[in-house]
Amino acid sequence: MRNLCTSLLESGRITTTEPKAKELTRWVARLITTAKGQDLNARRAVSQEISKPEVVERLFSNLIPRLAERPGGYTRIIHKGPRLGDAAPMVIIELVD
Repeated sequence: MRNLCTSLLESGRITTTEPKAKELTRWVARLITTAKGQDLNARRAVSQEISKPEVVERLFSNLIPRLAERPGGYTRIIHKGPRLGDAAPMVIIELVD
């Protein structure tokens, strides 16, 4: 989940299976809510979950100012259809602007 969080915050949109996307929504909401504190404690807590320092910096400098007024619902799940190999339900999960 940490890698999925890092990828979603880095690119803004990823394709994954539906169960992973639903769980990822919970993780990302918790990270963004923690980051809204914008203090050293929040930065350290987020840095423990996100592996790339440039993604942490992007979160605090670009994403948090845009999402500061939003009370929740930071991600959107768009259904894509089944995967060809095993018919797993695929979705696109993206950050909401």
